[in-house]
Amino acid sequence: MSLPNFTLKDKVAIITGGSKGIGREIALVFAEAGADVVVSSRGLDSSLEDVAEEIRKLGQHSLVVTADIRKKPDVDNLVQRTVDEFGVIDILVNNAGVLVKVPFVEHSEEDWDRVMDTNLKGLYLCSQAVGKKMIEQQHGNIINLASMRGIGASQERAAYCASKAGVIMLTRVMALEFARFNIRVNGIAPGWIKTKLNEHLWSDPNARQQIEAEIPLGYLAEPRDIMGTALFLASEASQYITGQTIVVDGGFLA
Repeated sequence: MSLPNFTLKDKVAIITGGSKGIGREIALVFAEAGADVVVSSRGLDSSLEDVAEEIRKLGQHSLVVTADIRKKPDVDNLVQRTVDEFGVIDILVNNAGVLVKVPFVEHSEEDWDRVMDTNLKGLYLCSQAVGKKMIEQQHGNIINLASMRGIGASQERAAYCASKAGVIMLTRVMALEFARFNIRVNGIAPGWIKTKLNEHLWSDPNARQQIEAEIPLGYLAEPRDIMGTALFLASEASQYITGQTIVVDGGFLA
């Protein structure tokens, strides 16, 4: 009996929101597994270039492409540059996201649109553009970063919760439509992760203590705690899984 195959050798992956946090960790573990990685974010900053350089030090090719995923021309450029450079797109990780924390009745229309356009519309635009290429190839793998807040509600995060619930349902719809083209679509729903999105909470010792008291495993996860699930879903080890969203929350929702 052979062990499951977790290699990504000769694969090409696009990671949105790849400059830091979860996106950065996924980009690096994919490179360690043998993939060439395109890292993208809305703005070109040193952290994005740093990730690309780390990928190259691991012996893989990397391409940096700035793209505001809320804008179709930017997304189309991201896809075209990837195809021009590598010829194929094997994996797409829709990781870019934003959070606005405010009481529902005080939620501005501008902030609502910003969250929805980034977390849900951006994912739709990227998945549609990459999906067309994957259909031509007759293979592909899309991984969407949802959130446990797309399953369990949280106060003062109306747009975020709604957008992530939409990500979970869109993951299922895409999985159904793309299956016949040998394209798998799955999601990851992280729990409390130490990222910029919730730094205001985990950097406060009292707030952090309260949060960790509600997590059965007893601690907040680091971004790297998501990378194993991402590698599993990107590899042949999960070849019969599609339309699923795996919750990685230390048991919080349980």
